[in-house]
Amino acid sequence: MPNRIQVSGVPAFKDNYIWIIHDDRHAAVVDPGDAAPVLRFLQDRQLTLAAVLITHHHADHVDGLDSLLAAHPVPVYGPRNEAIDDVTHRLAEPDRIELPHLGLTLQVLDVPGHTAGHIAYFGEGRLFCGDTLFACGCGRVFEGTPAQMSDSLDKLAALPENTAVYCAHEYTLSNIAFAQAVEPDNAPLFQRAREAAETRRQGRPTVPSTIALEKATNPFLRCRMPAIAQAVESHTGTHPADTVAVFAALRQWKNTF
Repeated sequence: MPNRIQVSGVPAFKDNYIWIIHDDRHAAVVDPGDAAPVLRFLQDRQLTLAAVLITHHHADHVDGLDSLLAAHPVPVYGPRNEAIDDVTHRLAEPDRIELPHLGLTLQVLDVPGHTAGHIAYFGEGRLFCGDTLFACGCGRVFEGTPAQMSDSLDKLAALPENTAVYCAHEYTLSNIAFAQAVEPDNAPLFQRAREAAETRRQGRPTVPSTIALEKATNPFLRCRMPAIAQAVESHTGTHPADTVAVFAALRQWKNTF
């Protein structure tokens, strides 16, 4: 993104982040589940809303749309394959969107798994991935299949390693605790645990992370590593047949961790 562009995380609900991409005049909002903190941010910074970007249909990502659009009638970009009433521009890979007020172009990536039509936005070194990839974790597989989610994570892992990962929730400490149960001898993960704990003690967000950090510490991006497959086999008592089976067992393990 151009140097003048900033990304600010607005906390919402218990652990959501609503990401606001902005310069000193205009803003685009990603996944406004709650309009009130977004409206306060725009007013405090004296910003004009230019667009809204939606990654998927879950209420904590879209329920603020009506109130936000009542105050700021702007284009709403969202997934082509999900029914979201207020979306004006329906997108799927390989679409690109132009945000001229911010001088910004974003690539659309299909990342089904968490929901059937989930999309992500990537551009200028930043990834807005909703609930597909989390810091040291990933979303639950609600509507897609483990194979779809595994493929989606592989797609995100293939992005440049310095890509900043803007996920939608502050789940990092609990995700790290699970990752350490899976891979207790991972030295970068141990270091990440110390740094994340200190970050949260200071009241600061642990996100964004980077693709490089996720590849080094996130078990869901490490399903091809022998240590992960061995941990899954020890946990389940069954030898996983392939990488998707490793992912599926790992995700089920996390669901009940």
